Amino acid sequence: MEATGSPNQALFFVLAYLPLQQLLVTSQVCKSFRDAISDDVLIWLNLVVERPLSLRLTDQILIKLASKASGRLGTLALLDCVKITDEGLLRVVNANPLLNKLYVPGCTGLTPEGIGEVVKTLAATSSTFSSLKINGIYNINKEDFLILQSNIFDTTKAKPRFYHMYSSSSFRSLDEDARAIDVEICPKCKEVKLVFHCPKENVCKGCFQCIPRCEVCGRCISKQDEDEFGETICNDIVCLNCWLCLPKCNHCNKPFCPRHAGEQGFDHLGSQEFICWICQTKSSTNNWEEN
Repeated sequence: MEATGSPNQALFFVLAYLPLQQLLVTSQVCKSFRDAISDDVLIWLNLVVERPLSLRLTDQILIKLASKASGRLGTLALLDCVKITDEGLLRVVNANPLLNKLYVPGCTGLTPEGIGEVVKTLAATSSTFSSLKINGIYNINKEDFLILQSNIFDTTKAKPRFYHMYSSSSFRSLDEDARAIDVEICPKCKEVKLVFHCPKENVCKGCFQCIPRCEVCGRCISKQDEDEFGETICNDIVCLNCWLCLPKCNHCNKPFCPRHAGEQGFDHLGSQEFICWICQTKSSTNNWEEN
């Protein structure tokens, strides 16, 4: 493509599949790319903000990005965007009456009152609003939940949700969850939280605080019975059967759970040889003291 020419038509098909961070980087390559991305409304109909951009997103930036959809925003997913406030979110919602999916898990700057106002606005302006994800927002009580529930038209029958297969920090996981609202009233503690089923026992249902579950297979585990789970480096709960299958540190004989293995920047699950960072630190400290 020549620098002064129009973008190749194939570019438009690719842009719709780029994550937001890559889309913003691509827009800085040249003027043609910048204009193509800025002027194409279809690219911005589904706005998904994930890490690392989520930690930097402010109300002003959100309003600017959402304006690119020209009032036709269909999906707004803000994952762990802690700087977003009730006022900023409401401004975006008021400007986009066709919004049908709103995902704001981990947006701790939002309040139950603010979410309630946003949902009431969408219920009054959008006949297609059908999905709300709010796990991680503080102080949502039973009354708040019932108000939210009454303002969302729900015709789907929710499938069981399994702990090991769900991640509130993953847009794909959120979008695949067919529930109108991700949280519900826990049958055990009566608090508004994420509620999980046991893959081996349908009657076992509750939030993670009420029913601890294995990070690998999602089955329920009793903390009173030490024979049911094995100790991990990251202190997460893993049932004994899964613990036996996980590769262990060569020094302390403890495994990482799969989630923390990825966060450490390596995938040791396919390898039998690794030394955890705790043992590496202890070894370095001992060597320093000896010297």
